[in-house]
Amino acid sequence: MPPARKGDVDRLRRLLLKAATTGVSAGALLAAGLLRPTAALAADWNRAAFTATSLSEAIRAAGAGGSSDSGSIVIKTVEIAENGAQVPLEVISNIPDSQSISIFIEKNPMPLAASLTFARGAQARVRLQLKMAESSRIRVVVRAADGKNHHASREVKVTLGGCGA
Repeated sequence: MPPARKGDVDRLRRLLLKAATTGVSAGALLAAGLLRPTAALAADWNRAAFTATSLSEAIRAAGAGGSSDSGSIVIKTVEIAENGAQVPLEVISNIPDSQSISIFIEKNPMPLAASLTFARGAQARVRLQLKMAESSRIRVVVRAADGKNHHASREVKVTLGGCGA
C-alpha cells in the first residue's frame, strides 16, 4: 500500500472532524429537548377513520359526510387492474381552495385508503398506488376552505386481489 499523501490526510481529518461535530451537536440538541425525532415520525392521524371497517363508519369518522356530487374532481385510474396490490390513481381537485382529499375504497377491509391535507394555495393533486381487495368503487371526498365536502367516484375492476381478503 503506497504511503498517504498530505492532501489525503488533511481531507480525511476534515471529514472526521465534521462528522464528530455533527454528532455532538445532534446529541446536545436531543439532550436539551430541542430536537424530538418522535414529533417528526408520528404526525397526528385519525385512528378511528383509518381503522373503521365499513364505508359509512369511515366516512363519518373522517368528517366527510354530507358531501355533494361534483364534476370538478378528476379521477384518473385504470378500468381493470390486473393486480389489486398496485392500482394507480391520480386525483385532481379543481374546487377552489381545496383543503383535503380523502380516498375511500368501498369493499376494502378498511375503506379509508388515504387522507391528504393541502396548504392554502397549494394545488390539490395527488398520484399514488392503492391496494384493493376486490373490484370496488373508489370514492374521493374533497373538503373546500368553506367547510363543504364534495365527492366523485369511479368503479375499478380487480382481477387479482391485493388486501388478503
